[in-house]
Amino acid sequence: MNATHISISGPADELTASGMSPRRSTLQKLRRDKGAVISATLLAIIILAALLAPVLSPHDPYDNNLRNMLKPPVWAPGAVSDHLLGTDGLGRDILSRLLYGTRTTLTMGMIAVLAGGIIGAFLGLLAAYYKWLEGPIMRIVDILLSFPSILFGLAIAAVLGSGIFSITIALTVSAVPTIARITRGAAIVQMQMEYITASRAIGMSDARIIWFHLLPNSASTIFVYLTLQLGQTILLGAALSFIGLGAQPPTAELGTMASEGRNFLFFAPHVSTIPSLAILVIVLCFNVLGDALRDVLDPRLRQ
Repeated sequence: MNATHISISGPADELTASGMSPRRSTLQKLRRDKGAVISATLLAIIILAALLAPVLSPHDPYDNNLRNMLKPPVWAPGAVSDHLLGTDGLGRDILSRLLYGTRTTLTMGMIAVLAGGIIGAFLGLLAAYYKWLEGPIMRIVDILLSFPSILFGLAIAAVLGSGIFSITIALTVSAVPTIARITRGAAIVQMQMEYITASRAIGMSDARIIWFHLLPNSASTIFVYLTLQLGQTILLGAALSFIGLGAQPPTAELGTMASEGRNFLFFAPHVSTIPSLAILVIVLCFNVLGDALRDVLDPRLRQ
């Protein structure tokens, strides 16, 4: 007697019309997007440079030398210095601090988005699957969304004090509600699919349906938003550091570095503009890459 094998598979398991796996098809489409390729390349270089900061830094980022204070970058007219990007108000090498500051900024942003993404996705999936939880969860999300993100930083800094830990908590909390809303929307679409009904019909547990079917088939939407959210979170973290709520001196962090150069804008603008440009490039690359991923992975845009 032959046993009957029932296989439940969702859209994430299907091949494209060309017989190519979805992952390979997505990579090919991304390669044809010049903006996505340039952004991904720049981000890879920036992240690698940040990881290798101890090796690449030409000077100690925390070494004060008042005799070298406010040295201009080497490309400035008449500049004679062994500091490629010049020095700040305490004579510290800006290139070295830029490498370490980028690592600090990226670490805070990535940890916050990862933690906020896990919490937000969990709440969004629960709200979509269990109708009795949808109301309470989404009302809490609406309350959180009604507050500007920067207020979370102010409130948490007032309770926990300024510092990297406090700002990471604030960034995590600010990321949760929007990710929860996006996840719920994507999961509700999947809940209407036949494979969810079939999974329930064969007696599959709620946990298995959520983990093995609902989450994987909502993952593309969640991933796209997390990429976009990462740029926004880094920008918010830099803004909170700029007003003194984030990393405290002498810790190298891009927002803090930009803030430290405010007093020298008229005669040494490089102290503030260089870390500001680094923030601009990082956020822009994440936004361009996120837009490209959305265009490729959004089912409505693939038609």
